[in-house]
Amino acid sequence: MASSRVKSLQDLWDSSPLAGLNAAYVEQLYEEFLTDPDTVPEQWRAWFDALPQVNGQEVDVSHAGIRNQFREMALHPRPGKTGGQPVGAGLEYVHKQVRVLQLINAYRFRGHQKAKLDPLYLHESAHLPELSLAYHELSDADLETDFETGSLAIGSEKATLKDIVRVLNDTYCSSIGAEYMHLTNTEEKRWLQHYLESVMGKPAFSMEEKRKILTWLTAAEGLERYLHTRYVGQKRFSLEGGESLVPMLKTLIDRCGYRGVEEVAIGMAHRGRLNVLVNIMGKTPAELFREFEGGVPLNGNGTGDVKYHMGFSSDIQTSHGAVHVALAFNPSHLEIVGPVVEGSVRARQDRRHDKDGSKVVPVVLHGDAAFAGQGVVMETFNMSQSRGYSTKGTIHIILNNQIGFTTSHQEDARSTLYSSDVAKMVGAPILHVNGDDPESVVFVTKLAVDYRSRFAKDIVIDLVCYRRHGHSEADEPMATQPLMYREIRQHDSPREIYTRKLQMQNIIDETVSRTLIDNYRNALDTGNSVVEELIPHDDSKYSYVADWSEYVGREYVPDVYTAVSRERIVELADQLHSLPQDFVLHSNVEKIFNARRKMVVGEANVDWGFAETMAYATLLHDGSHVRLSGQDSGRGTFFHRHAVLHDQNSGEVYIPLRNLAGRRGNFLVINSLLSEEAVLAFEYGYATTDPHTLTIWEAQFGDFANNAQVVIDQFISSGEQKWNRMCGLVMLLPHGMEGQGPEHSSARLERYLQLCGQHNMQVCVPTNAAQIFHLLRRQMLMECRRPLIVMSPKSLLRHPGATCELDELINGEFKTVIGDQDGHAPEKITRLILCTGKVYYDLMEHIRSEQREDTVVLRIEQLYPFPVDALEQELQKYTNVTRYVWCQEEPKNQGAWFSSQHHMHGVIGKRGKLKYAGRPFYAATAVGSAKLHIQQQKELVEQALKK
Repeated sequence: MASSRVKSLQDLWDSSPLAGLNAAYVEQLYEEFLTDPDTVPEQWRAWFDALPQVNGQEVDVSHAGIRNQFREMALHPRPGKTGGQPVGAGLEYVHKQVRVLQLINAYRFRGHQKAKLDPLYLHESAHLPELSLAYHELSDADLETDFETGSLAIGSEKATLKDIVRVLNDTYCSSIGAEYMHLTNTEEKRWLQHYLESVMGKPAFSMEEKRKILTWLTAAEGLERYLHTRYVGQKRFSLEGGESLVPMLKTLIDRCGYRGVEEVAIGMAHRGRLNVLVNIMGKTPAELFREFEGGVPLNGNGTGDVKYHMGFSSDIQTSHGAVHVALAFNPSHLEIVGPVVEGSVRARQDRRHDKDGSKVVPVVLHGDAAFAGQGVVMETFNMSQSRGYSTKGTIHIILNNQIGFTTSHQEDARSTLYSSDVAKMVGAPILHVNGDDPESVVFVTKLAVDYRSRFAKDIVIDLVCYRRHGHSEADEPMATQPLMYREIRQHDSPREIYTRKLQMQNIIDETVSRTLIDNYRNALDTGNSVVEELIPHDDSKYSYVADWSEYVGREYVPDVYTAVSRERIVELADQLHSLPQDFVLHSNVEKIFNARRKMVVGEANVDWGFAETMAYATLLHDGSHVRLSGQDSGRGTFFHRHAVLHDQNSGEVYIPLRNLAGRRGNFLVINSLLSEEAVLAFEYGYATTDPHTLTIWEAQFGDFANNAQVVIDQFISSGEQKWNRMCGLVMLLPHGMEGQGPEHSSARLERYLQLCGQHNMQVCVPTNAAQIFHLLRRQMLMECRRPLIVMSPKSLLRHPGATCELDELINGEFKTVIGDQDGHAPEKITRLILCTGKVYYDLMEHIRSEQREDTVVLRIEQLYPFPVDALEQELQKYTNVTRYVWCQEEPKNQGAWFSSQHHMHGVIGKRGKLKYAGRPFYAATAVGSAKLHIQQQKELVEQALKK
């Protein structure tokens, strides 16, 4: 629909320089203007913009009505307004003028499909009628006719059709295929058009710049050939075929320096990683050679990792200042490093107060098959502009080998035209570029950095290349892709192709080429860094790296002083419960806040929500930061937290923890997007970068973490052992058998316990409010940084037995084992039940109802590292015990039984034999019937008391 500017079309017509002749032209231009103002010439755009409105209001009318008015005015012009030209000839010209503008637009939309992107020329260019003259009712006879160029950025308002077509082909159909017309922001499209069209597909480089590009290509190729001959048959996941990645990254870092960037964080999988480590990051060849020869260094009790998973960091001197560059460690799970890097970058930006993202830039390298195939890519794009996860734009680079292991793209690897198509979901521009044209590669890299700097949004470079060897050097690719690899084996390398180009331009000769090769090989032989721009560590002035020194080499110690004075608790609680004037809470939330006010003065016991909030408040006051994210974290899935308050009248939001007077820490709570894998990976990246923030990820239900299992397995549980990367991430996983069925019961406690070893993480099951208060505080106050896995409660959030007195926050600490709370006489105890979690309250209800004096229940609140000494101290109190029972509500093959019984057996020793009481082996975690659940729960409690 169009606006009521139509009322003034007759006046517009009369003022037109082509009045009486160009009804069709104006009609079609107006349609183009309504769709996208940038597609019409500037003088027409200004003309349409100047049309008045009716009484200042926009009134919708149909486009058909506009067209009919144009036609009527053309057929019946006002007297004296015909212009004196033959009507038929004028209309034919303006009709062609419109067609020319449409042709320009067609190239912008579809030119990438005609571009020469494939170095191997294995695939025929698409047949695109929209790019032909005939499709637009033009012909060769029009080639010498001058037409208005509209918004085509070629420096002149008019050009012959021949020149227009030449510019369009050079710009959009040569070595660069640009996709940007799907963007909805007109300014961005106009900026990209000008950047691309102004160079007409032929960016200018000086002789010095061209020699530098050749030097970079020589390094990329030289390393691979050196390794290929020195370490025959060893896996290295060669960059050969994609050597232009090295000029791309060299340019990217330098251009970032030009734009004022001070940090670049890179994530990438294994393809080309060794080349990046040596030729970009400055890792010494000698160190790499030691790794090839089996000399991978281990850190303490660590396991280490293969050479093509290792990370690195260095300071690089650019033409406009130093840039700190960090390459993230990465497992073989391809795209999972993307959100980890994003989290790390967000932490770096927060540490610098870099709100616009101008100082720290994330760069993520992808494989083409993985980019299209891995769902975490979509999840990460979905985070890119969200409040809690935005890093103000990521530069994505697809190292496009045109194959996925042995899977052909065209038939099996995807259902989209390009592997990059998923990026369109966030309106990211996509720049396809032929890897055999390094000058175009360098140009699009500068464009990408400049776009990200200008618009703070994601952009994708699709580096179309090939893989000279198989998936690894031990593979034989001819077995599955004979035609592709027949072409590859006779195809010259990017360095060879570019060398010939420079020789033809008389920029170098064969001697210069040979000298570059020899010099690089000699540099490798010396074993020293081959990166001239590398700043030695002793000379580095870089000051924004997080300081982990106070945690390095520290062993896990469970006993940490976490108590807080009564005065501090009362002062902070009063502030938390003092709301803005006239702020109207929901009635249910108001009841919770009124109850909390009573807890502060001792009129009611402290519940879980209050204790957790006070843990955050006291940490914030002392200078720690808190970052809490999850799908319902602001309110809490079970309506217990209410960290974010909503005025019921105005909708205004108020966050009490951000309004504490004198707090030295920052608080951020995020209701995350509906993702587990990418969000948990992001929070892991954040936690490994900032040791001074309590970083928490909360699952809506504990078993939802299944969707992020790769993050737990490859990063959280093993990152320190493999890569020496410390991490204090907290995972809150609601857990408990409460009759909600198989999917909302278990957080899969057994999986975390199975991953435990070498004191790599903590697994805790707190059962009262004081415990969560001290546990969260302990995480920040302890001398080391280890992940903390918490089986958090559901029904216990409101269970009267799970409350505590205020004094337990003031005087207590986190207890790894909680002993008898009912004052039983130790000499009367003959049965001792060990348990963890909610089942304790079911057991105690039964024991108290029967007034049993021969049984005590001990709660093991920390299952790993297992509290051997604390449990031993409790057992020593009971010398007459003849029956030891482990009771759990999870099925026998789940929960803590199989992973923890050896610890318990070790403590009990010769005192007796530990027996099991609980559900039998189940394939699922729980039954679907609430009635059957209650029956089973009763039976397992009775079983524990009869063993």
